[in-house]
Amino acid sequence: MQLEKFTYDNKIVRNFGIATLVWGIIGMTVGLLAAMQLFKPAMNMGSQYTTFGRIRPLHTNAVIFAFVGNAIFMGVYYSLQRLLKARMFSDVLSKIHFWGWQLIIVSAVITLPLGFTTSHEYAELEWPIDIAITIIWVVFGVNMFGTIFKRRERHLYVAIWFYIATFVTIAVLHIVNSFELPVSFMKSYYMYAGVQDALVQWWYGHNAVAFFLTTPYLGMMYYFLPKMAGRPVYSYKLSILHFWSLIFIYIWAGPHHLLYTSLPGWAQSLGVAFSIMLIAPSWGGMINGLLTLRGAWDKVREDVTLKFMVVALTAYGMATFEGPLLSLKQINGVAHFTDWIVAHVHVGALGWNGFLTFGVLYWLIPRIYKTELYSKKLAGFHFWVGTLGILFYAVPMYWAGFTQGLMWKEFTPEGLLKYPNFLATTLQIIPMHILRSIGGALYLTGVIAMTYNLAKTMLGAKLVANEPAEAMPLTKIIVETSPADKAWHRVLERKPMKFMVLSLIIILIGGMVEMMPTFTIQSNVPTIASVKPYSALELQGRDLYIREGCVNCHSQTVRPFRSETERYGEYSKAGEFVYDHPFLWGSKRTGPDLHRIGGKYSDAWHYNHLMDPASMSPGSIMPPYTWLIEQKLDITTTASKIRAMQTLGVPYPEGYDKRANEDLKIQAEKIAFDLKQNNIRVKSDREIVAIIAYLQRLGTDIKANKESIPSNQ
Repeated sequence: MQLEKFTYDNKIVRNFGIATLVWGIIGMTVGLLAAMQLFKPAMNMGSQYTTFGRIRPLHTNAVIFAFVGNAIFMGVYYSLQRLLKARMFSDVLSKIHFWGWQLIIVSAVITLPLGFTTSHEYAELEWPIDIAITIIWVVFGVNMFGTIFKRRERHLYVAIWFYIATFVTIAVLHIVNSFELPVSFMKSYYMYAGVQDALVQWWYGHNAVAFFLTTPYLGMMYYFLPKMAGRPVYSYKLSILHFWSLIFIYIWAGPHHLLYTSLPGWAQSLGVAFSIMLIAPSWGGMINGLLTLRGAWDKVREDVTLKFMVVALTAYGMATFEGPLLSLKQINGVAHFTDWIVAHVHVGALGWNGFLTFGVLYWLIPRIYKTELYSKKLAGFHFWVGTLGILFYAVPMYWAGFTQGLMWKEFTPEGLLKYPNFLATTLQIIPMHILRSIGGALYLTGVIAMTYNLAKTMLGAKLVANEPAEAMPLTKIIVETSPADKAWHRVLERKPMKFMVLSLIIILIGGMVEMMPTFTIQSNVPTIASVKPYSALELQGRDLYIREGCVNCHSQTVRPFRSETERYGEYSKAGEFVYDHPFLWGSKRTGPDLHRIGGKYSDAWHYNHLMDPASMSPGSIMPPYTWLIEQKLDITTTASKIRAMQTLGVPYPEGYDKRANEDLKIQAEKIAFDLKQNNIRVKSDREIVAIIAYLQRLGTDIKANKESIPSNQ
């Protein structure tokens, strides 16, 4: 039987590898800058483009989609070709995919600091970039499935199952979460509002972690770990159970991010139940990986790539145990909005995603260059300084999170809040934030050392751009089917399209069961008669609030705990958010909740607080927003924004778009006059006036008419 000769495309693998290194350093440096601002706000260097609110989404996008994204494509393009015994379907599509992805990342680096953001966590990029992401993702899918169709291996290996599930699920998540109505070139409003928007966002947000940060990495683990250890995967049957149970259960768990909010109780309960079940398949994957190393632990002592993989799998196990733990209502009530969540996320990101990426890079780069790693000692240094970095990062954040959660809830024997001033908790945890930054710096030092090490490795050898290979053509492989081959899954592995469709159906079930009732049954989001649309000035102020990234530090939902109603006021109702496109409940309280801030302080207080936060709140770590007084409010967009809101069902009067700016100017003049009475002279056409208008509106609807709230609220 004649073997077919062909070549593997290593150039595309090398390109994605270099991009992983470059964006890793950039993303982590931005993260370190953001971390330092939480104890020294002057680290924003007095610029509006580098404040925490604007660069925090830049950090998350750069690390998730640039660093991890490029690492996924590097691992997929390398392993897919070898598992299928075929070169990638199209070199042209590979290049379009690579350069298209880098341009998307560059567009994020430009637009996010400029304040162009949707405010949806992990989906902040505006609608033109969303379209570009869709196109490039389709290019990747065509290239992947084209390669699968021309394969020389009959069965699809376990890693490819995870790649297929990643492709279809991310496509669905991205499309459903990107239903936006464009207002201008870089401004849009989400089709969904309030509770429905929150459900869609955290269905997306949780599953972006599941199907971008987890499933493709599990696929890479299933390919690279056996290669590194020289051992087969521990259990084929466990891998089947792991895969199908993971993709089915994961998709239901999103609502655990919204416990104790105004999301319907049944949806919260579903999220909790499936989160608990998620432990089994997650640990199934970890156990399958660690048991693959049976008989190879002696190699772990000497091989730095295996060291990285073992820590990665351990971090995966820890994070996937802690996630379900945090979904328990009693624990969530203490942990949510605190730094505990930051610690949890970074154990997964730094340990699982980071260390597995490093292990793959150290193993893969020397092989495509047919050389030895430049310095094993330097790789060892990277392992230990990186591990130390994770510990210095996670432990202080856990400590800070426990401290915050307990201080927020503590009462005196007389029944009063022990720490009524939110700032008391902020000041208490500043030393932890300093330690966290040290941990981040150590971790980044390791990444820089790795980049130097791999650069020297690449410069000292020549890339085997087209690696020769040979294999028997699939059409000529005719063998008797054994009983094992007749098993349903062995048959399914030969049919990639059926495999993809089945994966798609399984991930759609959970999302549809959770979302359809919330969108179609009116009683899930009861209306409140006193809740009115935002005024034109308040709507503009809300968009400035979004632009400045205030939602990254301030929540806008008061949970039904005595500790919160005592501190902030009446707990939040579903009907209050019906005109919020997008919702702004937030996921972290670096500052206090703002849902009941309206009318609590004077216009002058808000002005002084924005100009010099420490003057109103001594010890505040919020930076001054001096540019808000200098920059003129752009009211040319008011009419188009009102029309967009009318299209989305917000009941502005017919023709209001034509007179909206008149109302805006009247309200702005009132605020400017009120400030003047307090010896603050500011022009009524400044951005700060619009933000003050929005802040003074927050939570006032139910104060205006509490009797109109239905009893079922």
